[in-house]
Amino acid sequence: MPRPTAAQLAYGSATVVASTIAMLLLSQTSTGLGIAVICAAALALGLLVAVTVPLPRRRGRHAAPAAARTARAARTEAVRVPEPMPAPAEHPVHH
Repeated sequence: MPRPTAAQLAYGSATVVASTIAMLLLSQTSTGLGIAVICAAALALGLLVAVTVPLPRRRGRHAAPAAARTARAARTEAVRVPEPMPAPAEHPVHH
């Protein structure tokens, strides 16, 4: 499993703290079991948020050729000239 990025850690931690405080204030629980359930739910929510944060794209060996292909395709598309339409056939008009 890859190491978590700073953004994943920050978003996950902020989610755990904020959701724990919010759920404790909204539920107004004072029992140990209620607090434990809220903490577990906040940890699960924080983990979910940390996992779903988009990862930065890696610049590997395939990044440059893909970028070159995209640039080449854009140039080809920009230079492409549409084919001329054939001229309408002239029909003699009979009066």
